[in-house]
Amino acid sequence: MNKIYKLTPSLHANIWGGDWLKKYKDHGGMDRIGESWELSFVPGSESKIDGKSISEIITKPMTGRRARRFEFFPVLTKFIDAREKLSVQVHPNDDYALDVEGQYGKTEMWYVVSADEGAGLYMGLKRRSTPEEVAEKIADESIEELLSFKEVKAGDVFFIPSGTIHAIGAGVRIFEIQQNSTLTYRLYDYGRRDASGNKRELHVEKALDVLIPDVYRPTEPKDVYGRYKDARLIGKCDYFTAAEYTVRGGEQKLKVGDATFLCLTVIEGAGVICPDGDEKAAVGLSDTDTVFIPADKIDRFFTVKGDLKFITVEL
Repeated sequence: MNKIYKLTPSLHANIWGGDWLKKYKDHGGMDRIGESWELSFVPGSESKIDGKSISEIITKPMTGRRARRFEFFPVLTKFIDAREKLSVQVHPNDDYALDVEGQYGKTEMWYVVSADEGAGLYMGLKRRSTPEEVAEKIADESIEELLSFKEVKAGDVFFIPSGTIHAIGAGVRIFEIQQNSTLTYRLYDYGRRDASGNKRELHVEKALDVLIPDVYRPTEPKDVYGRYKDARLIGKCDYFTAAEYTVRGGEQKLKVGDATFLCLTVIEGAGVICPDGDEKAAVGLSDTDTVFIPADKIDRFFTVKGDLKFITVEL
């Protein structure tokens, strides 16, 4: 199967969202678009292919051998435009989430697409802190004093294991790759109110149960088998593997076999992707576009040409 499917994302308005994504997405007049869910099998927020939900087109056998061990499709990708700060939050691990919530937890990673001068991310704690101290800082609205803030630039990458307290700062645009879960515990939200005038719900007790009280330690994934010699491996865990590729006027070969699907998202630039030997089946690529290539019983090769930077996500 040489098919390349272009995905239409599910757009989400958020009180902290901005206008950046309007430049690239068919938004229908939507304001404050905070998230564009690029590869999503989440019911009610699925990506679409030619007007149909992705799950109507992409069946479980098409996701590959590795994905079939999960109860449901394991990964979700999205662009996030933070015009304002996002809430301070934490995600539980699978064990806690399954026991308490009856669903899976969330491990995720962030790739910085762009950032305003001085903008950054809050990642973990500045120093080891007790849950009691964190609770006190939430109560007196000084929790940011405990958080480690890092100014960021395009191309910066952060892997965020479950249990890591974090927040996206104002003026940052990111591409997020995450375990397919919508479970979030908010610790603090700056007293903001939703469109109905109500303060957004916090989950302090549960958040304190699951947060890691240590200082955040960045991790670098290792390309153990040398599969990414033409790319920068940026994230790897049980739920996804992500790599960054840069093509400047040349071409990049990609392989898809029976083990896993391949999802490609353009970070910047433009080009085309086509199955080897079938240029008539080429699909155009431009800023923030996402395409999905199903797994196949035999190895298939695809070529990306143009002037662009893109991220691949697979298992």
